[in-house]
Amino acid sequence: MDIVVLSQCRKEISEFPQKIKEELFDALRDLKEGLRLTSPLSKRMSGMGPGVFELRFKEVSGIFRVIYLMKQGDAIYLVHGFQKKATKTPRKNIQLALKRIKGIR
Repeated sequence: MDIVVLSQCRKEISEFPQKIKEELFDALRDLKEGLRLTSPLSKRMSGMGPGVFELRFKEVSGIFRVIYLMKQGDAIYLVHGFQKKATKTPRKNIQLALKRIKGIR
C-alpha cells in the first residue's frame, strides 16, 4: 500500500522532534507492510468517519499526533500532524483534518 503525505502535513511533520519523526517512519513502514497498528500507537478516530486513525507519539517535549486516512485498495493518506497540548484533541485540529480528508474522498 502506498503512503501519500499531503504537502501541508509534510510541513507540519517536518517541525516534529527528530525522535518523533523516527518513530513515525517506523510506524509508516509497518503500515505499508500491511501490519495492523493498535493502541497505544494507533487509535481509530470514530467520530471522523470510516478509515480515519491517529498515530500517537510522546516524548519529553510533548505529545504529537498524525491523523491519517486508510483507503482500502488505494493508499494511506497522512492528512494532519500537530503537537497536542490538551487531553482532548482540539476541535480546530479535527476540523482541519476533516477538510483535508474531504478533498481526498
